[in-house]
Amino acid sequence: MINREEILKNINETDNYDVIIIGGGATGLGAALDSTLRGYKTLLLEQHDFAKGTSSRSTKLAHGGVRYLKQGDVGMVREALRERGLMKENAPHLVHDQKFIVPVYDWWDAPLYTTGLKVYDVMAGDLGIGPSEMISKEKTLSLIPNLNEEGLIGGVLYYDGQFDDARLAITLMKTIHDYKGDVLNYAKVVSLKKDESGRVCGVTFNDQETEDTYQVKASNVINCTGVFVDEILALDDKEHKPVVKPSQGVHIILDKEFLQGQSSIMVPRTEDGRVLFAVPWYNKIVVGTTDTPLDEVSEEPRALEEEIEFILKTAAKYLNKEPKRSDVKSVFAGLRPLVKTEDEETKKISRSHKVIASKSKMITVVGGKWTTYRQMAEDTINFMERMNNDVGVHCITKDVLLHGYKKGVDRLDFRSVYGNDISKIDKLIDEIPDLQHKIHKNLPYRFADIVWGVTHEMGRTLEDILARRTRSLLLDAKASIEAAPEVAKLMAKYLEKDDDWVNDQVKDYTELANGYLC
Repeated sequence: MINREEILKNINETDNYDVIIIGGGATGLGAALDSTLRGYKTLLLEQHDFAKGTSSRSTKLAHGGVRYLKQGDVGMVREALRERGLMKENAPHLVHDQKFIVPVYDWWDAPLYTTGLKVYDVMAGDLGIGPSEMISKEKTLSLIPNLNEEGLIGGVLYYDGQFDDARLAITLMKTIHDYKGDVLNYAKVVSLKKDESGRVCGVTFNDQETEDTYQVKASNVINCTGVFVDEILALDDKEHKPVVKPSQGVHIILDKEFLQGQSSIMVPRTEDGRVLFAVPWYNKIVVGTTDTPLDEVSEEPRALEEEIEFILKTAAKYLNKEPKRSDVKSVFAGLRPLVKTEDEETKKISRSHKVIASKSKMITVVGGKWTTYRQMAEDTINFMERMNNDVGVHCITKDVLLHGYKKGVDRLDFRSVYGNDISKIDKLIDEIPDLQHKIHKNLPYRFADIVWGVTHEMGRTLEDILARRTRSLLLDAKASIEAAPEVAKLMAKYLEKDDDWVNDQVKDYTELANGYLC
């Protein structure tokens, strides 16, 4: 069990942390785990919930990035392919092999795609998943029965990885806790503390639940806030110039009937120059993504009408059954924290990461992608040690099994993400049989999963539970709204909240989830 009050007590009783990480997405969680495993006294602070932003809004792929080969970003692809393999080795209950089909409708495309994907295979080395190959029209249709047959020549089969992004984030948080690191959500950093030399030596944060203010000392402060890194950098230096160029990616969720079989579709060329994926995910299909440059960032980005229409129009070219707006179960948008360059076309900006230090010695991580979170963390803590002229502590995250580690899970079972914790959740049901009931007829989750999310995964709000501890909001936004009142009542019991809290949570969640309806 993770007790928030105990974490706050630890913070109060710690004179000086070795490392404070600001930001609880993939980058921050990875850095906090690496720091903790090297023996540094570490605190991670997240102003909202873990993976509230970009890190819960991806295409759900652990991949090297096929399209980056075309851009010549070979180093990043090789790194991502290696990290894809390590993700699978360290969290097999969360990361799975996935077949992808590139439909071929032009004879000239076949050798081009096949050659490119063979290079992809070679770059994966010993951590490769399986060999790519050109397959016949018949085999292509056997793998994707409802693919558009008109003009179809065949397909190119290749392999990549798939995972549940928010659940991996929660797993990283629990792993940090397992190794005695301190992690706290709803803790907003409002200022940076500096010593006489001007070096950052701590932070002031507000507990968003109690409105109490805490001042915490640290030898090192690392800014891992994704698209919001410039806000933290501005706390350090009012003259700071932005280092992030945000880009928005949108996905829609469709019922499984639109993509039969267990293979994914990858469309290498679309009208806007991006790759489009249609990927089985639980019992739904994730279709996306777009690439829309933005001038401003938001905590709750919304899909633009033209983005939704683009995805539906492109998907319709490849599927026998044309998806309509009324078929969309949920639509969500995420923001990419791209490293700012002179190139204004965000789809051409590298997804590689960059680690920098301010004059105040605050470290900031910019860019990157989910698949490379572990390498980003290793680079960040290595950078910190070099900056401090430390001898350095060997990074061991390549070999550390994440919380719940379990091989041989049934990926089609939504409970597989809990790994070895499944038996503990089942024990809850043994003690309280009513917890076995589903929260909604159109959602796979049970009330036991709600209790587990509150008591063992730091779920503090209705959104935390329905959006990230379970994926109800993405799987079926309308059903999640209908489930909200009963879920909130159960949460209130374990969080010791009153009826006013329940009513406020349902109201706030309904307003949020309405933005995911198409």
